[in-house]
Amino acid sequence: QVMRAYLGTLAKRCRKSSMGRKLAALKGFFRYLEKEEVIVRNPLSTFASPKQERPLPVFLSVDDVFRLLGSVQGVRPLEIRDRAVLEVFYSTGVRASELVGLNWSDIDFPLGIIKVTGKGSKERIVPIGEMALQALRDYAAEHKRGWGRSAQGEKPVFLNSRGNRITTRSVARIVDKYLRAAGIPVRMGPHGLRHTFATHLLNSGADLRVIQELLGHASLSTTQRYTHVSMEHLLRV
Repeated sequence: QVMRAYLGTLAKRCRKSSMGRKLAALKGFFRYLEKEEVIVRNPLSTFASPKQERPLPVFLSVDDVFRLLGSVQGVRPLEIRDRAVLEVFYSTGVRASELVGLNWSDIDFPLGIIKVTGKGSKERIVPIGEMALQALRDYAAEHKRGWGRSAQGEKPVFLNSRGNRITTRSVARIVDKYLRAAGIPVRMGPHGLRHTFATHLLNSGADLRVIQELLGHASLSTTQRYTHVSMEHLLRV
């Protein structure tokens, strides 16, 4: 009864995620007491954790994407790199870690596809649009001038100012920098561009199974989050 009253109080004050963490801590504590024979039975053994809420993905409108891409105006090597980063994100929906791991040998310019290594070292083939390919061509042409090396083979695609493979943290800074430059009042990391890619595809009539394959989701239930976003979009229209 004491625990039920406590959980009832938590339900009024806390989000489900906070309530779940507190309940998990208590369950672990009582398991320990039961193991040490301090108590006879774990009083929380029959208590189920609250079903977690799944927040809807944050994404940009089509107009905001144009503003974001248009905010990269410089002609220096790093600025040309930044435009390629944003174009590839929006064109392919890859994760930040997947974008960071790209080598030049993973990009097939004539076929318009890239080979992506995702979670669990699983490889998938993803089509890439002409705008992103052109941004990559422009960036490849700058490799000699900016970093003194050729853009080919197993060499990393995206480099930092020191010529090393870029990090996911640097990619997050790039996205944040140009969101602010474009005057878009949205706080989101690189994953927001992945959400944007998926949402725009769904709103344009793409099949959910195709989007699942493109994103590299193991389960369709993960991809189904975007159907709620799409339904909200349709209701607004």
